[in-house]
Amino acid sequence: MSDTPRAQLIHIDVDRRLGHEWDEWDGQPLPNRGDFDSAPGLFFAWSAVALAVALGVAAALLFLVVPRLAGVHPLLARGLWIGLLAAGTVLWIWWGVLLLSYKTGTALLPESLAERGPFLHLMRHTSGIAGRFGWRDRVENAAVKVYNALALLRGRKVGKGELLLLIPRCLSKEMLDGVLGIAGKYGVPVFVATRGQLARRVIRERRPRAVVAVACERDMVSGLHDVAGKVPVLGLTMTLPSGPCKDALLNLGQLEDWVRAYVV
Repeated sequence: MSDTPRAQLIHIDVDRRLGHEWDEWDGQPLPNRGDFDSAPGLFFAWSAVALAVALGVAAALLFLVVPRLAGVHPLLARGLWIGLLAAGTVLWIWWGVLLLSYKTGTALLPESLAERGPFLHLMRHTSGIAGRFGWRDRVENAAVKVYNALALLRGRKVGKGELLLLIPRCLSKEMLDGVLGIAGKYGVPVFVATRGQLARRVIRERRPRAVVAVACERDMVSGLHDVAGKVPVLGLTMTLPSGPCKDALLNLGQLEDWVRAYVV
């Protein structure tokens, strides 16, 4: 019998159902066998588009209501235009500082104004815009890379019992064995997150000080949006050679790096 330590595996059984993030999947092989690896710069390009679209929509709506507002008070419409201009200026400055922080590897913004704050909303909004043009998964892959880079700048450390490893049930057996081996090596409990609400539930109940999560790009972006503002997270995306339901692959070396970043 092997003396290799095995991790504690937390598993809540529920009816198996594919996550709603993949409701439109038709069962056909995914592009590039489910490997959406992309350069982080792709996120910044699409996030600039997303910001421009959001501000453009706001300006269009304001333009439509200005005649009515002018009838109420002439200065009201002018004040709203100035407010929109100021908000747009602040957003573009924030985006520029975020880009500079990533490029220089320097934490120029606090967590609450970066990866654990408005960045999460920008990531979701950018995903929605990119998805309309068939770029969702690649842009989300790039977004997660940017998120991780910003999170790692904090240099946060926690105890072994204070870290939780979240994995999906769709990992191949080889990958699952590898994950359990890594978790056992560092004394980190593992939770099989069959659904997003169960992941949030185990986080509430166990109250970890940090999380390392494994998921596809779609579930990762959705999960980060829901959880990262409450607890620090590092996220590792997967390759889906058999589609989003089974036999997912991951970079075990990267996973160990993520775990080590928190507990060593």
